[in-house]
Amino acid sequence: ARVWHVLTRLGGDEGWMYGDWLWKMRGRLDKLIGGTGLRRGRRHPSDLRVGDALDFWRVLVVEENSRLRLLAEMKVPGEALLQFDVEERGPNRTALTLRARFLPRGLWGIVYWKALAPVHTPLFKGMLTALARKVGGAILSGPVTPPKEDSKCRIS
Repeated sequence: ARVWHVLTRLGGDEGWMYGDWLWKMRGRLDKLIGGTGLRRGRRHPSDLRVGDALDFWRVLVVEENSRLRLLAEMKVPGEALLQFDVEERGPNRTALTLRARFLPRGLWGIVYWKALAPVHTPLFKGMLTALARKVGGAILSGPVTPPKEDSKCRIS
C-alpha cells in the first residue's frame, strides 16, 4: 500500500521522483512542436481516476493497489504507454514492475524509440530507486531490462 500511495502522487507539483529536468525538457519540446507540454499538471494531488490528465499523460487504468497505466498525449511518432504493476508479496515486501511500451508509427517511430533507449534505462532505474527510498525500503533485486523479444515471423 505504501508503494501505491507514492505512485498515485506522481506528476504535477510532486514531479516524477527522478530526472525531473528530463521530464521538463521533454515537456518543453512537446510544447514547441504543438503538444500539451507538462503544464496541465493534475486534477488532484493524490487521487487519480481513469480519464484524468497527468502532465502530458492520460490515465487509462487505475486498479487500486495493483495497476496504473498511462497513455502519452505528447507528440510522438507512435503510441507510448507507461504502466506500473504493484504486487504485495507479504509484510513489507512489494514487487513493482514498470513497463514503458511504444508502438511506433513508421520508420521515424522506430528511430525515435531506439534513440531514447539510452535515456529511458537510467531514468526508469532512478525512478524505481527513488520510489524505494521514499517508501523507506530498499530494492532487493532489479531493475532488470527484459530480454529482446523474438522478432521472427513464421508463416505456414
